[in-house]
This record gives sequence, C-alpha cells and structure tokens, in this order.
Amino acid sequence: MTERPRLEVLDGLRFLAAFAVVAYHFTTMDRVWQRPAVEIFPDQTAAYGWLGVYLFFLISGFVICMSAWDRGVGSFFLSRVVRLYPAYWLSVLAIAAVLTLYPWNHRGVTLDWTLVNLTMFQDAVGVPPVAEVYWTLWAELRFYLLFSLIVWWGLTYQRVAGFCVVWLGLVTVCKAVVPDDLIVHTVLMTDYAPLFTGGIGCYLMYRFGPTLVSWGIVAASFVLSTPAALHRAGLESYPGEEIVRWPAVVWLAGCFLLVIAVALGWLSRVRGRWLVVLGATTYPLYLLHLDLGGPILFSAQWSVPPALLVAVVTAAMIALAWLVHRYVERPLAPLLKRGLLSLGTRVSRTRQPESVR
Repeated sequence: MTERPRLEVLDGLRFLAAFAVVAYHFTTMDRVWQRPAVEIFPDQTAAYGWLGVYLFFLISGFVICMSAWDRGVGSFFLSRVVRLYPAYWLSVLAIAAVLTLYPWNHRGVTLDWTLVNLTMFQDAVGVPPVAEVYWTLWAELRFYLLFSLIVWWGLTYQRVAGFCVVWLGLVTVCKAVVPDDLIVHTVLMTDYAPLFTGGIGCYLMYRFGPTLVSWGIVAASFVLSTPAALHRAGLESYPGEEIVRWPAVVWLAGCFLLVIAVALGWLSRVRGRWLVVLGATTYPLYLLHLDLGGPILFSAQWSVPPALLVAVVTAAMIALAWLVHRYVERPLAPLLKRGLLSLGTRVSRTRQPESVR
C-alpha cells in the first residue's frame, strides 16, 4: 500500500485536546486557585475539558497503529522512547525544581521520587508522580506494551481487529467477574481500553475502508467507554451537589465523531503547516502547563483580572511548549535515537558467539 500523506488535522485535534485540558485545569480546578474555582469562573465553561484526555487516547490508538504498521517491535519501542522522553525528562526536572523552591500547592518532592520519575515507571513501583498529569503516560505505556504483542506477531487487518475484539471482550468479562481486582484492571486498563480500541478501529477504517467489523469495534468502544465518562463526571461535583452527567456522554460522542471524521476523510481539507506547529506544542504543553502555570495563577490571582490572567498564562505556556519542542525535543531526539541504536549494536555484538564473530 502506498504511503499516505501526513494527517495534519490530527495535529490540530491533539492541540484541541491539550487546550481543553489546560482550560479545565486553569478555570475549574480548586487546587490551582486554592479556593472554589466556581467563585472565580461561575459559568464553568470548561467543566468537561477533562474529556480532552479521552480524545488524546482515541488519537493515540489511531496514531500508534498507523506508525507501527510494517515495523518490528524494536523499531516500535525506539520510536516511542525517542518521542516521549526528551520533553518528559525536562518536565520532571523543571517541575521538581519549582515544587522544591515554591511548594505552592503544598506538594513537595524528594530526590528519590524525582529520580524514579525520570524512568516514567513511577506508578508501577508505587512512587508518587512529580506532576499530576503523568498518570496518562502510565496509561499510554501500558497500551504500548499490550499493542507490542500484536506488533511482534505482525500487523494485519485480521490480527489488529482480533486484538481489539479480544481486548474489549476481556474488559467486559473482567468488569463483571472481578470488578475489584486491581492487578487485572491495571493490566487490561479496563476504564481506558475502549478509547484506544476506538482509535484503532478508526485507523482500520482509514487504511482499509469502513467495514462492519471496524464499525463494530468503534461502536462497542464508545458504548464501553461511557461508564467511565459518567463516573468521572460524577467526581467533578462538590460534596452534596448533584451534577448533570449526560453532557459528558455527548462530549464523548463528539470526540469519537471527530476521529471517525478523520478516518472517513471528512476533514481532509483541514490542512496547513500551522496545524503541524500547533501539534508540536501539544506534548510539552500538556506536561508543563499545570505545575508551571499553576503557581503563576495562584500567585497573581489577586492582582490581575482572572480571565486576563488565564489568557496570558495559557499563551505563555503555549510559547514555552514551542520552545521546548524547538530546543529540546528536536535536538535531543536524533541524539537519543543514535545512542540507543549504538547501544543495541554493541549489546548484540557482545552476545554473538566467538565462532560467529
């Protein structure tokens, strides 16, 4: 199959997802202002911005399946390490420094926490994350590990579709049979698996055209992802407050429809270099905005009008994210790739028997 052009619209959707999360954190989270955010922003326009993470996971399922096609496991993991770690390492060190010098939200960090966080596997060993937003990276890592099984086997339409069907089936059974088994739910990611499979199903539509199987995967993924969205919507309420949950399902449906629209080519005219630039800021913006922008909001909230303050800090975080992409990710990614390839070559040589050398 011939290589398809870059889907620039996905870059735009990734930025939209990140922007929704930023708006949610900056205008609805009490922890940022250390007082009820509803007193500052009564309309709570971004109250469902947490669904930006759900859109992230949908896009991740699509993009990871697309980027892994015709690759081996080694190449797949190498691409993920090179993509994730440079900006992540910077965020760990920068946020740890800020929280050490100015523990604005009463959260402190220690050196051992910081060192473990540099591995990105802090959740696996029970170490607190340096930044609250890192929980999504743990979900992504588990997705990569599960998807690597099918990458190792070799990606075909039938195998990928089967992977999605089996994964969704196991999620459904485990939620009914062992609803409280932490290990099972951690491994299978029962709350977020349908988002990744939804994205994978959309990619199958994009690459091979829509079929009953791919539509079935996407539909089942949406249905199975709604309970987690409804549960999360309920957690957004204050004690004793009744919150309307149904808009979360509507917004979740909108997230699915956006990725479906990409798969079916309905957004093919949404193109432009500006989308790629915005997409490049997404990952650093997500990593840094809460723990670098939050202290500024908290410190300046009494001297600057809140709406203006949020707008300025958001713009500053986007600019910082672009600088991180330009001067950290772009220079370090090829260096890290060459270093890992060189290390792999040396390791393979040391394992060769003398007769082969």
